[in-house]
Amino acid sequence: MLRRSALAAFSLLVVGAAHAQDAEAGKTVFNQCRACHQVGEGAKNLVGPHLNGLIGRKSGTVEGYAYSEANKGSGKTWDEATFKDYIKDPKAAIPGTKMAYVGLKDEKKVDDLIAYLKTFPAK
Repeated sequence: MLRRSALAAFSLLVVGAAHAQDAEAGKTVFNQCRACHQVGEGAKNLVGPHLNGLIGRKSGTVEGYAYSEANKGSGKTWDEATFKDYIKDPKAAIPGTKMAYVGLKDEKKVDDLIAYLKTFPAK
């Protein structure tokens, strides 16, 4: 019985480690986003809003960016779960969004992207 418990605990650790967020890998994933979004010091709004301080920010609130009514009225606050849902299929998560991205389906890449975005606090 103890052996089975130890094996179960080890399995949970391995699975948890397999899904750990990796900001450095997320930097590579962010290359898919760079055509429309910026992060970091001096980040500007482009086709999409800058993503500094994304986690914890209310949807549709970056100053100077012309959001869709759907995005402004979504009532979403970007936490990890909300962003994961959105980035996998933006048009399904917020019907009427201007975001033309088809979605990032790979869960590990999504986790890594979130880790990378979290390294850029709000301006």
